[in-house]
Amino acid sequence: MDDQQKDHLKSYGIAFWVLAKNEEVNWLLNYRGGSFLMKYNKAFEDECKIRGVSYEVIPDAKVNAIIMEVTDPSVNMDVVKLEKAPKMAVYSPKSKLPWDDAVTMVLKYAEIPYDVLYDEEVIKGELPKYDWLHLHHEDFTGQYSKFYAGFRFANWYVEDVQNQEVMAHKLGFKKVSQMKLAVAQHIREFCAGGGFLFAMCSGTDTFDIALSASNTDICESMFDGDAADPNAQDKLDFTQTFAFQNFTLDANPMSHQFSNIDVNQTRQVDRAHDFFTLFDFSAKWDVVPSMLTQNHDKVIKGFIGLTTAFRESLIKPGVTIMGEMKTQNEARYIHGEYGKGQWTFYGGHDPEDYQHQVNDPPTDLSLHPNSPGYRLILNNVLFPAAKKKKQKT
Repeated sequence: MDDQQKDHLKSYGIAFWVLAKNEEVNWLLNYRGGSFLMKYNKAFEDECKIRGVSYEVIPDAKVNAIIMEVTDPSVNMDVVKLEKAPKMAVYSPKSKLPWDDAVTMVLKYAEIPYDVLYDEEVIKGELPKYDWLHLHHEDFTGQYSKFYAGFRFANWYVEDVQNQEVMAHKLGFKKVSQMKLAVAQHIREFCAGGGFLFAMCSGTDTFDIALSASNTDICESMFDGDAADPNAQDKLDFTQTFAFQNFTLDANPMSHQFSNIDVNQTRQVDRAHDFFTLFDFSAKWDVVPSMLTQNHDKVIKGFIGLTTAFRESLIKPGVTIMGEMKTQNEARYIHGEYGKGQWTFYGGHDPEDYQHQVNDPPTDLSLHPNSPGYRLILNNVLFPAAKKKKQKT
């Protein structure tokens, strides 16, 4: 999985496909950029050829030598056994909205199967059927991604509001914000029970904001029909959140920001210098972050979104920062535990489209088969396959 690999993204699909055949895959952490090792099978070789994935057939003696190399206590490498293909779900609206989602695009490109769930399925209790959940570009605060100022007359915006309100009433909620809060709480319970959560863009900070505002109203009248609580900021409960604390809400309904968690309002970084760096973790002791940062590049080009990066001063103690722009005190890629489960938040919208706009066409991943930014997403996809392995702490 170093620079010799023709298609890094599809290689994850091969690993997932092999796991789905009830065969084990060894993930060689930090070996040639994080590589996959599996028993030889003619069908596996043929599938690599069909999908255009680079591979090597090696004799048992070389396999043993590689295992000895990566397990040597003096090197920062290790072997993680992937045991079972996780059951995948994507939280996404059923209606078509004028933007795409990086995770669903890369899952399709890598040929990794998933189910689509939205508010109705979550409220009705379907999450425990799955091992892994991705949060599509979403606003859990009930403010419709704060697109009111620029798009309130657009047909897609009007239709989305109507669809959300109809579903909220169908499920017994008076407001969309109340439905979204209940969904966020169900997702939190999913994690507490052992589920794996991955979110990008505004699915990250709005998730925490909604949880923190469970005892107040942060939506102005254009969003839910009545005024926001003037004391909402003082009523936020940061004990309810996964990643962030002590943040300040952006109460302006005409603003595109939700709070000061995201650095967009104050960020002054030229695109040519917009990069973030992955941390180096001990593969033998910090196994989880080592899996999640496997890559052939350690410096990743930046990309922006409704939520671009997280202000480090507002990140809770105990959260692991896995990628950051140190000079700006901003984190791009963070991870933590909740109950028996784990979560990862990744800032930005599309790793290969610097500033994706509403109505822009989707990224053609066949033009970016070796994208290190997209590899971070796929690390999270395979991560739950190792959940039964006893990790070192």
